[in-house]
Amino acid sequence: MTAKDSATDQDSIAVTPSGTASAPQAAPAPPAGTPTVPGSAAARGGTVLAALGVVAFSLTFPSTVWGMESFGPWSLVALRGAVAALIAGAVLLVARVPLPYRRHWGPLAVVAGGVVVGFPLLTTLALRTSTTSHAAVVVGLLPLTTAVFSSLRTGARPSRTFWAAALAGAAVVIAFTVQQSGGALSAGDAYLFGALLVCAAGYTEGGRLAGSMPGWQVIGWALVLCLPLSVAGAAVALPLEPVRLSAHGVIGLLWVAVVSTFLGLYVWYRGMAEIGVPRASQLQLAQPLLTLVWSFFLLGESVPVAAPVAAVAVLVCIAATQRTGGEPGVRS
Repeated sequence: MTAKDSATDQDSIAVTPSGTASAPQAAPAPPAGTPTVPGSAAARGGTVLAALGVVAFSLTFPSTVWGMESFGPWSLVALRGAVAALIAGAVLLVARVPLPYRRHWGPLAVVAGGVVVGFPLLTTLALRTSTTSHAAVVVGLLPLTTAVFSSLRTGARPSRTFWAAALAGAAVVIAFTVQQSGGALSAGDAYLFGALLVCAAGYTEGGRLAGSMPGWQVIGWALVLCLPLSVAGAAVALPLEPVRLSAHGVIGLLWVAVVSTFLGLYVWYRGMAEIGVPRASQLQLAQPLLTLVWSFFLLGESVPVAAPVAAVAVLVCIAATQRTGGEPGVRS
């Protein structure tokens, strides 16, 4: 039998055969990875987390340029992955996090290949010949590409308004970066477009996994999965590429390893789990313009006059995508 409901407590308390009352039955939780309601406190918190990830990522290209003052491209990428993996492994060990389920290792491999290895390596190789301003076209296209990957992979169906705003924002960023580069494509463009594809795949799988495990564990396990490859890569590359230690080089390495590869991805994946992959990905439309600001202050690159106009246009597009509701988000 059950205890009588009171006016203040609607939970039903079941009585077992032994006479002891069992705990009230909680309401079923929403499926893992279901995005929060737009405008709610959780949605605002998820937006803030995703935005912090964008700020961290916007410093990646300038930090990579700094890092290459001391290390070759292959050495920098290998050390970046190794340092980040050691930090992630230590945190996972201290927190006594159990190993992921077998079904999670496949998606984790996609995250590792796209975010931990593919994107850092391809963009670092591209930055040998491309400026940070030109390379920012990758980030300008990344939100749209991520939304497409998410739609194909998870069955998400953003609204027409969402797609219109996303396409408009991507067009603004592309026009801005191409115009500032004089319309000529650099030799590193093949690397950049390859980086775009693998990173979008990694973001999509990471966003899905962040719906069933904490975001820091997603990137943590992906980094640990790549640790043997990172250590082997460093062992091979360091003797072959010259090392000229400098303050800029060390700071650049530490930023891309600790912030871009671990902390930034932690808040980014957690934000995607809260608000959904398509909506979170559109926040990255602001990343190229932030990168231009950091490039001016850190690398001495000139800020184009058109930057404020482009910034306003991009922010309008971001506001439109954030106010568009009804699109499914991450599914686990």
